Amino acid sequence: MMKSLSTAASGMDAQQTRLDVTSNNIANVSTTGFKKSRAEFQDLLYQTLRAPGTAATSGSPTGLQVGMGTRVIGTQRLHTVGDQQQTGRPLDLAIGGDGFFSVMLSNGDKVYTRAGDLQQNADGRLVTSDGNALDPAITISPDARSITVNPDGAVMVVNGQDKQASEVGKIQLTTFANPAGLEALGKNLYRETSASGSPITGNPGENGMGMLVQGAIEGSNVKVVEEMVDLISGQRAYEVNARVIKAADEMLSQTANLR
Repeated sequence: MMKSLSTAASGMDAQQTRLDVTSNNIANVSTTGFKKSRAEFQDLLYQTLRAPGTAATSGSPTGLQVGMGTRVIGTQRLHTVGDQQQTGRPLDLAIGGDGFFSVMLSNGDKVYTRAGDLQQNADGRLVTSDGNALDPAITISPDARSITVNPDGAVMVVNGQDKQASEVGKIQLTTFANPAGLEALGKNLYRETSASGSPITGNPGENGMGMLVQGAIEGSNVKVVEEMVDLISGQRAYEVNARVIKAADEMLSQTANLR
């Protein structure tokens, strides 16, 4: 079989994965705190028909090598900061810089998110939109008249007839040496892996962590125009690989019909 058939087939398969990644980015253009991904490619092994060498050795300064195609080796998640969207809601928090909110799942697992659209559950505890509790836990009294979250994470509340605000807790952030190595779980959640490194927890504004912005949420970092260009580029690359298979098929057909 002609090498071009399998080579072009690997290109079509790789471009299909690229389109899958791009379509997921576009689908999440309005998802709070979403981080887009990028497919990364690598060429496959080469068939060496004649090893390269100098004229004194093999007589072929460049050699003769034929590539066997390409493959997707990974999807790089780009943790650039998305645009902030002002909401004016006291429990909407955006991170102006690096860091993740730490969240505790119902089974006790600790996960991380950039989505700061917080809520209060029936006990007054701060939770995510899915009901997962913020860690460390912060509880706000039902009779709270005002809630202020300082840039350093301090949660100040004025309760009942009080005239002065009191601190009920402090929101902390977590960073990783390699945030791209986090495992995406869906629902805006990420989990620590050996590739991400151990979590580093601290107060906002310290050790390179971002500051909190109250009354705002972080939008997706997906740029629709960039994704559309990438979509068109991937589609054209897929079509060209398909044409290579068609051309190879026609060449085989001509060979089979030789008299």
